[in-house]
Amino acid sequence: MPNQDVLVVDLGQSGCRIKQGEILFATDRGKLAGESPEESLRSIFSELAAMQADVVALSLTGLNGAVNDTGGYPQLCKEFFGANTLALIDDGFASYMGALQGRDGVALTVGGGVVSIGGLHQKFAHRDGLGSTFGDEGGGFWLGKNAITKALAIAQGRGDDAEMAVYFKEEIDHYYKLSMVDGAEAQTLAIRTAKKLLEAADAGVSTATAIVDEGAYLLAQTVVATWYGCGGTKADSPEIVIQGGPARNASYSTKIALEINAKLPKAVIVESAGDNLDGATWIAQNMRNDAPPLLLWSTL
Repeated sequence: MPNQDVLVVDLGQSGCRIKQGEILFATDRGKLAGESPEESLRSIFSELAAMQADVVALSLTGLNGAVNDTGGYPQLCKEFFGANTLALIDDGFASYMGALQGRDGVALTVGGGVVSIGGLHQKFAHRDGLGSTFGDEGGGFWLGKNAITKALAIAQGRGDDAEMAVYFKEEIDHYYKLSMVDGAEAQTLAIRTAKKLLEAADAGVSTATAIVDEGAYLLAQTVVATWYGCGGTKADSPEIVIQGGPARNASYSTKIALEINAKLPKAVIVESAGDNLDGATWIAQNMRNDAPPLLLWSTL
C-alpha cells in the first residue's frame, strides 16, 4: 500500500479502529483486562495487512489522563508502519478534540466510565476517569451498580419501593447466579443494567429516578470542575458536548444539561462534531505540539 502520511488508531476496551485515508479497519479485539495498551496494539497490528505511514496518531484507553512518556510506542509504530512521527493521545483528549475540533469548551464522555476534558486558550483539564472503584460517577457502571444494589436491598426488605424489585427481577436473579459477586462478570452485569435503569426512570419508578437525578448532578459537577480547571469562569459561554451510551437517553442528557446550566448559566450544549478517530486525525493535522499530560509527540 502506498504511504498515505497519516494513520490513526482508536483503541478501546470493546474494540479497535484503524483509519488511513478512506480505508477503515475495525475489530472487536480491544484492550483486555490486565493487558497494557502496547500489548493490545502489538496483537492487533500483527493481524493487519502491510500498511505504511509517516505519522501515526494513537488514541488509547488505559492511559488514564497521564501520558508522561511515549515509552515503546514509537518503536512499535516504526516496526509495523515505518512511521517516523508518533502522537500518543489519551482517549479522553481525542474524544474532546473530535467533539469540539479544537474549540474551547468541555467534552463529557459517559460510557461504562466517565471522562471529562476541557480546553480554554490551549490550557486543558482532565476530570474523573478515576475508575469504577473510586470514580466514574454518573457513568454506566455507577448507574447499573446503584440500580442492582437498591433492587437487592428492596428484595431483602431493606426498602419500600416494591416496583423497583419487580422491574429488576431478572438482574436480581442474575446476581444470585454469579460465580463471583465482585468479579468481571458482575461489572459487566452492572454496565448492562444502566440502560434498563434509565428506562425505569423514564417509566416513573421512583428509586430509579432518584439514582438518575443524582447521576446527572454528579456529571454536571464534573463538567463544571473541568471548565474551572482549564481557567474558565461562571461568566463564560463554553460549548459543552455530552456524549456516550448512557447520554443517548434523552431524559438523562437533558437532566445533565439542566444541572450544568444551573452552575454555568451561559454554557451552550452542542452536538459532537466527531469521535475519537476524528479527534486523533484533527490532532495529527492541526496540533503538532505537546499538551502534557494528555498528548505527547515523538520523532524517531
